[in-house]
Amino acid sequence: MDDFSFDVIVIGGGAAGLSAALTLARARRSVLVLDGGEPRNAPAAGVHGFLSRDGIAPADLIRLGAAEVTRYGGRILAASVTSARPDGSGFTVRTGDGRRFAARRLLLCTGLVDELPDIPGLRQRWGRDVLHCPHCHGWEVRDQPIGVLGTGPHAVRQALLFRQWSAEVTLFPHTAPEPTDEQWEELAAREIAVVDGEVAALEVTGDQLTGVRLASGRVVPTRALAVLPRFSGRGGIAADLGLATTEHPAGVGSQIVADATGRTAVPGVWAAGNVTDLMAPVIGAAAGAVTAGAAINSDLIAEDTRLAVERRRDPFSPAAEARNCLLVLGDRRHGITP
Repeated sequence: MDDFSFDVIVIGGGAAGLSAALTLARARRSVLVLDGGEPRNAPAAGVHGFLSRDGIAPADLIRLGAAEVTRYGGRILAASVTSARPDGSGFTVRTGDGRRFAARRLLLCTGLVDELPDIPGLRQRWGRDVLHCPHCHGWEVRDQPIGVLGTGPHAVRQALLFRQWSAEVTLFPHTAPEPTDEQWEELAAREIAVVDGEVAALEVTGDQLTGVRLASGRVVPTRALAVLPRFSGRGGIAADLGLATTEHPAGVGSQIVADATGRTAVPGVWAAGNVTDLMAPVIGAAAGAVTAGAAINSDLIAEDTRLAVERRRDPFSPAAEARNCLLVLGDRRHGITP
């Protein structure tokens, strides 16, 4: 696959990237998915809220998705992308193993990295009994003592959300701002306990979270801990391409600016999934990528049509000559002598 050209290169092979690739492959586009093999949801036991696949292991969802993409002729390569740059009318993408690929369009589905608080034991439990999304994982910890770690202004709201799944919710304000009078009333009305003091560590017994230890030494029994991390885009590919980012309205991270179809301000570059929608669940990220894949195909159709009109009007125009060269190269690549 060295020095190979594609209609579209998708950077990122999670649920979003594979969903876009499937849409493009079914549209008879040559598509390559490049994935560095660092899925954000790898620690999670299952993917939830994904209709017909609820509870499936993240790795199994990717395996099934990859099989569907390749069934329609799409290609998937395990490789990290080191650079992606405009090159004439398309893009050149280089990978960490020294390969180079060309594409007419790029789709970034690189996902996010969760920036977690520096509390001993917390990262090791992430995606298991330390979690952030009640709609993704609330059912699995229902009716258990749930702690909410305050790291910002959304701590009270997160505590109120998790109250839907358990009557035993404790807010640990930690480094969050003091609740307002209205918030104190809401917490009291919903019988959510508030324990002052910074959290020093997590208590784990037999590979199960059992408590939250405060700096004072006090341990509060807890079987699950909700944490809202800051989300940051993975890698510097977006910056290399000159893509603009904006702070999420909730102040939980920055995301690539794109329109409803995933089109960015950089011509020929689309973005989809969590890199453009920080709070989207897996099925939402996949849905956005399907929309982006269809939009890219439509954009390529418009370009193909424009070039065809130019060839019809002037068979010897530069556009016609370039297109003819691509056709000849394509024939030779498939063993056809012009």
